[in-house]
Amino acid sequence: MARSRLTPERESELYAAVLDLLREVGYDALTMDAVAARTHSSKATLYRQWGSKPELVARALRSHKPVNITEIDTGSLRGDFQALMELTDDCQMEKDTALMRGLAHAVHDNPDLHRALRELLIEPELNSFDEVLARAVRRGEIAPDNPALKLVPHMLIGAFVARPLVDDQPVDHAFLSAYVDAVVLPSLGV
Repeated sequence: MARSRLTPERESELYAAVLDLLREVGYDALTMDAVAARTHSSKATLYRQWGSKPELVARALRSHKPVNITEIDTGSLRGDFQALMELTDDCQMEKDTALMRGLAHAVHDNPDLHRALRELLIEPELNSFDEVLARAVRRGEIAPDNPALKLVPHMLIGAFVARPLVDDQPVDHAFLSAYVDAVVLPSLGV
């Protein structure tokens, strides 16, 4: 698929429009027609560039990540977690959480979306996160056979899902920081 026809700026505009529409109408109601109208582009161009709605959505979400997690290396796992949290503010975190909650619901009825999200967003993120944890193991912060190592993504995703359900409040820095210190790091023996 030739993606080179769009400038990085134009691609960025398209991705921002997709994310805005996702927040406004949700995945199911998001159409390529709506994206084309919002971005003043043709539906044919969108399909030529991305092939499908699931791929466009997954790539838009991927482009939204401000930094590669593996680039964060403060010298300690706690420092790495803190640096990760500082990449976003509470308002953006709340918007992103709502967006991900909507997508988590949509994947149940859309296997193509699930596949695209796994390939283009989840697996690369998990691989990056595994590298951050592997560095902590190499530094001696975590025992290499600690069973919690494989569960860190589950713990973190659980925090984002549970906070609104249990406390009827959004996830924010204060909560996430307390959660990492009280749950994630102790389970890793840090």
